[in-house]
This record gives sequence, structure tokens and C-alpha cells, in this order.
Amino acid sequence: MKIEFLDIPKIIDRGGRGNLSVVEKNTIPFSIKRIYYLYDVPSGATRGGHAHKEQSAILIAISGSFEVILDNGFKRQRVMLNRPNKGLLIPSMIWRELDNFSSGAICLVIASDEFNEEDYIRNYNEFKSVIINDKL
Repeated sequence: MKIEFLDIPKIIDRGGRGNLSVVEKNTIPFSIKRIYYLYDVPSGATRGGHAHKEQSAILIAISGSFEVILDNGFKRQRVMLNRPNKGLLIPSMIWRELDNFSSGAICLVIASDEFNEEDYIRNYNEFKSVIINDKL
């Protein structure tokens, strides 16, 4: 599995009542085990700052916008999420940080596993060490 953007189906109401997006089992490449969302993130705050050993996740900007820094141990990239019908698939062993939240931003996270503290790598140097040792 690689980092990629997923299209979330968008149903446009022709009567001008707004749009509807649907996440179903065929929309995402894993079984959903947990859903949570981040909101009321203060200006200047950063979220994330970890990698998962096994868990994959999809991030969706349900409202507003925010940026995601992705790091595979060798390359870093920054992407903006600001469309509720686009999801960012983040596989395991990718370091992620979220920042630059707009006022009123809501980040929906769809996860492949339930919360398990043992699955987290919360120290960047430890993450780099694991990545380097796995590549040897």
C-alpha cells in the first residue's frame, strides 16, 4: 500500500440542497475498525507526530483545511487537504504530522485498527532507526 489520494464518491443534489459524500467498504482498501475526528485545533497547533507499525489510515478534511507532512524515512512531502470528497491514504510506517489548521477545520480519520499504544512510534529518531534497519 502506498500514499495516495482516494476519491470519495460525491453526490450532487440538483435541487441546490448541497452535496453528499459516502464512504462504503468498496471506497477504501481496508476494513474500518475505528473512526475519530480532530476539531477545534488551536491556531499554530500540530497534531500527529507519529507513525504506526501496522495500522493504515485515511484522512479527510470534512471542513476547512490543514496540511499533512508525510515522511517515509528518506523523503518528506507536504500535502494540503481541503476537499471533503478526497481522502489521503496513509499506510503503516509513514511518519505523519498535521498542521496549519484553518479556523473550523475538521479532520476525519478512518483507521484499519482499534487503538493500540504498542502500534505507535512516537519518537522520530526511533522511527528513522526502524526504517534504516528494515532497509538493510
